[in-house]
Amino acid sequence: MPTGGSCVADAERLSVRCSAALRHPAAAPLVVLAAGAAGSAYLYGTDPHQPGHWLPQCPFRLVTGLLCPACGGTRMVYDLMHGQFAQACLDNRVLLLASPYALALLVRWMWAGLHGRTWRPRLSSRALAVVLGVAVAWTVLRNAVG
Repeated sequence: MPTGGSCVADAERLSVRCSAALRHPAAAPLVVLAAGAAGSAYLYGTDPHQPGHWLPQCPFRLVTGLLCPACGGTRMVYDLMHGQFAQACLDNRVLLLASPYALALLVRWMWAGLHGRTWRPRLSSRALAVVLGVAVAWTVLRNAVG
């Protein structure tokens, strides 16, 4: 029969192993992938075009009444999962064009993590200015056109 000291030592070893696992470079990408899969599974069966679902509202739109650069993203993903590509384009064109790039970044992050390396994408100031400029221009355009 194990003594109390043995149980404490076992708990400490388990804590150390769990802590090491959480610090592994693959931990964060795997958690993001799992959360994305869970969200996608819920979204697949929930039509965000219809009221009465449990999906968060855009805080920017709630406060200002204006569309943010990502507004329509949830509807766009739902439409893509159901093969409605034309409707997805109407939901948010710029986000639809940026989606393959975001997916490539996630795959690159996952690949590095699974190989025991950390990876943090770096944007130059010029690239950051372009991304910010596109987001601002898209926000102004989509709110001006209506």
